[in-house]
Amino acid sequence: MTEEILNIQDLAIEFRTAEGSLSAVRNLSFSLKKGETVCIVGESGCGKSISSLAIMGLLPSNGRIAKGSIQFEGQDLSQLKPEQMRKIRGNKISMIFQEPMTALNPVFTIGFQLREPLRIHQGLSKKEAHKRGIELLEQVGLSLPETRMKQYPHELSGGMRQRVMIAIALACHPQILIADEPTTALDVTIQSQILELINDLKTQLQTGVVMITHDMGVVAETADRVVVMYAGEIVEDGAVEDIFKNPQHPYTQGLLASVPSVDGEKTELKAIPGTMPNINEAIDGCRFHPRCAFATDICRSKAPDLFTKNGHRTKCWLKAGETVDESNAIPS
Repeated sequence: MTEEILNIQDLAIEFRTAEGSLSAVRNLSFSLKKGETVCIVGESGCGKSISSLAIMGLLPSNGRIAKGSIQFEGQDLSQLKPEQMRKIRGNKISMIFQEPMTALNPVFTIGFQLREPLRIHQGLSKKEAHKRGIELLEQVGLSLPETRMKQYPHELSGGMRQRVMIAIALACHPQILIADEPTTALDVTIQSQILELINDLKTQLQTGVVMITHDMGVVAETADRVVVMYAGEIVEDGAVEDIFKNPQHPYTQGLLASVPSVDGEKTELKAIPGTMPNINEAIDGCRFHPRCAFATDICRSKAPDLFTKNGHRTKCWLKAGETVDESNAIPS
């Protein structure tokens, strides 16, 4: 049995605003095993990135973990003090941020930014860290690594900056790598190279990967398991094969129906009607019911639990067995 390295239970994240406390994430629960890739997928604003920032202890100043736990190495990360998290962040848990141009410091060289985690967490001398930095740039496929160490972020292309971000994230051989939209704004060829690189490094180092994306193509290429989020909640969670071959939740079905086919068949792309609710919008029952073609009275009045069958979790009354009339079931 593969070792579990991260376990998140009933995580709730709130933000303090002038209008009061707003709930951004509710009852988030999932785990990650060594050498496994879990993809968190959903529309922009569903809570994917905020959940990853909570794991890293990097929530904005007006954000807080209202309840739940983030278990890592026998301790709850949500209860650690900032100085304790600094020993873990960038060392045992690393993150590739969404936009490398803003994540990399424009006033420091690539070499300085690569050496920093090695000197802080690994205790290497400047010379040792510089040598290790060159090795890391070679590992992520950057040409002329000695030259790149002397350059600034603006001198590199988007794909090169993303590789630098991966090198920095992997510098201390983390047990967990969080990748937030790692292929955003990159062309298709570079996207494929970045995903292949992350997969290869995961296999070599047995690092657990949490991949955050809205791209179902990225999910198909990288995931072992998929967590589908909608309006701050998990609506479906299962093995990648199950999610793609037999999606259970109407929202997951809608996401897959909106992906164009590449096998030559002419298929009509179907949009999910409506828009995702704001985090301050009160909705009775299932939060997806205003956009769901299969919603019944119970969907509009009572929020469903995550129903589990053969390790596949679905937050939908239509999958609750005898709760509703199955004649209104979702077509396979």
